[in-house]
Amino acid sequence: MSKLLKIYKASVFGSALLLPFAAFAQVAAPGQVNTILTNVLNTATTVIQILFVFATLVFLWGVITYIAKADDEAARKKAKGLMAWGIIGLAVMAAAWGITRLLINYFGVGGGVIPTGL
Repeated sequence: MSKLLKIYKASVFGSALLLPFAAFAQVAAPGQVNTILTNVLNTATTVIQILFVFATLVFLWGVITYIAKADDEAARKKAKGLMAWGIIGLAVMAAAWGITRLLINYFGVGGGVIPTGL
């Protein structure tokens, strides 16, 4: 018997053994899917808001350090780096927020109902 035929028989036998487990699979009701997506939306929004605050604080700390250490060139260079990272963080969070809003509108979560396709 060729190796290909042995592999085929083994895969058919393995599939037949696993088939009963498919009968125990649960299908989520449309309301449950909407709830799950709403929870993901709320979590993502909260995380993005926290990171927005953190990036703003980093930027403001850089500005304060830049002004306070005006006479020290090394401290000013470090402060410029903090301001740059704060701005980069704000840009990344704005992009993440935009992508999240795009996905919310695409999936129709947050007040709408997900179509069931029935």
